[in-house]
Amino acid sequence: MTVTKIISDHPETDPKWWKEAVVYQIYPASFKDSNNDGWGDIKGIDSKLEYIKELGANVIWICPFYDSPQEDMGYDIADYEKVWARYGTNDDLFNLINRAHGLGIKILVDLVINHCSSEHAWFKEARSSLDNPKRNWFIWKAPKGFDSTGKPIPPNNWRSFFGGSAWQYDESTGEFYLRLFAKGQPDFNWENDETRNAIYESAVGFWLDHGVDGFRIDTAGLYSKQPGFPDVPIINPGLDFQNADPGSLNGPRIHEFHKEMNKFMRDRVKDGRELLNVGEIPYGTDDIYKSYTSAEENEVTQLFNFDHVTVGRKPGNIGVTDFKLSEFKDGVAAAFQFINKTDSWSTIYIENHDQPRSVTRFGDDSPEYRQISAKLLSMLETSLTGTLYVYQGQELGMINFKDWPIEKYEDVEVKGMYKMMVDEFGADSDQVKEYVNGLQLISRDHARTPFPWTSEPPFAGFTNAKEPWFSLTETFQQGINAEDELKDPNSVFHFWKKAIQVRKAHKDVLNYGYDFTFVDHDNEKLFAFTKKYGEKLLYVVLNFSREETEFNFLEGHETHEYIFGNYPEAEVDTSSSKLKPWEGRYYFAN
Repeated sequence: MTVTKIISDHPETDPKWWKEAVVYQIYPASFKDSNNDGWGDIKGIDSKLEYIKELGANVIWICPFYDSPQEDMGYDIADYEKVWARYGTNDDLFNLINRAHGLGIKILVDLVINHCSSEHAWFKEARSSLDNPKRNWFIWKAPKGFDSTGKPIPPNNWRSFFGGSAWQYDESTGEFYLRLFAKGQPDFNWENDETRNAIYESAVGFWLDHGVDGFRIDTAGLYSKQPGFPDVPIINPGLDFQNADPGSLNGPRIHEFHKEMNKFMRDRVKDGRELLNVGEIPYGTDDIYKSYTSAEENEVTQLFNFDHVTVGRKPGNIGVTDFKLSEFKDGVAAAFQFINKTDSWSTIYIENHDQPRSVTRFGDDSPEYRQISAKLLSMLETSLTGTLYVYQGQELGMINFKDWPIEKYEDVEVKGMYKMMVDEFGADSDQVKEYVNGLQLISRDHARTPFPWTSEPPFAGFTNAKEPWFSLTETFQQGINAEDELKDPNSVFHFWKKAIQVRKAHKDVLNYGYDFTFVDHDNEKLFAFTKKYGEKLLYVVLNFSREETEFNFLEGHETHEYIFGNYPEAEVDTSSSKLKPWEGRYYFAN
């Protein structure tokens, strides 16, 4: 189906390649090891391009592959213009880009420019002396004072996202530097023109010159901090340091910076290609989201917000609570409703490298219902308006690992937060137990285990090394692997492939549909809604429960034409208003 015009009242329906893209996200350490050193690599990705194409994806987003000490799995970059040796060489990456383009697959790379690594040459210069020319490329502050033991007191109460103070004391110069993440990830000073221009040239221009088709812009709302770096409100009583978002997110100059960077990109591209630039903007109002993504403003083409993936999380990710399906519905809708009748655009995702497995979190990972609920989540995503993102292993219906001790977790965030909680409350405290229990549901390590290519022990075809860098999720011998699923026409993989085909066949209403409206919003089992495109009205009904659930056909419509569902068609009475456990259906209402 071709969408060739804009619906007059809906500028968001202006067709673009990047709106219709199906983006497959790859976490390079865990995707495929080509040289048996226990780590995934660029050649491993290259070897699986045909697999990605078969799924139906036409864009690949690769998480950071740059030279790095790996304190935060490559999000601490020591050289923006060099591939980390364990992942391969620059030539390997250039070859991957060229081969992907030959297969009709575009390439996005991660743009991590709120901070770099403390091993980057720029920061090494900056910390060498108080008067070094690059000192002001980063954010330095004198101690607020000293405690009774002579220990320097951080400049404010901002907490690192990885636990503890967001300020790291530098003994050699007697000042703190801001690092919103790990201690080896100093924040850049974006107020400095020279710093921004150097970032654009090295991190952006180099890769545009080598043919990338856009960027996933990491922590894109953090570059502009509140002037004066004031203390933030206390939302976690009992903790010394508090969530830094009010002082660091969506700051006063953030849009100015994005406009400037976007202009740099457009000026740098000489072949006329239009880039997909997706910004990570976790929280904000609809007006804030629109201000980032308006086509007229030329900042980013779309954004990731976190409203739906953070339901049931306690502030600061220090535990989980029960949540209602209606809260999840509202979070999902917040990802795209703001674009209605605007020139903005957004994204559809439910998994990535920072989230747990969606089947465990939002579906049912029991052996009985894992496959069917994974297919239901696929139906939810492929029915929504926005650019579609699929994370590696999601197409297999992968689930969280189970009952791992805290020692098996690899994530720097887990290690830092666990230490902070133990230091504050004690290892046997209720607070620490709650935190560890919560990790079983929400840790991002669940998404970072090596990809299961086969059922063959010990390492599922990911590597033939003695040991991979991280343990595998144990379910690869229970049918959750690419080889078995490719052979099984009823697998989650083949359902995702079909769902993507259905989305493309009806992309007018599935991809570009507007006027999203909940049906029976407060129903805690049923996720139902309508969308329009021209004369078409799509009705989606999804049963988010193990129980048979009823829905109502839409009043005022003579017929409901069944389009797609996650149960075999022979088993579905499409005229019935009863849904089986975890059943979903698409209808056109006429």
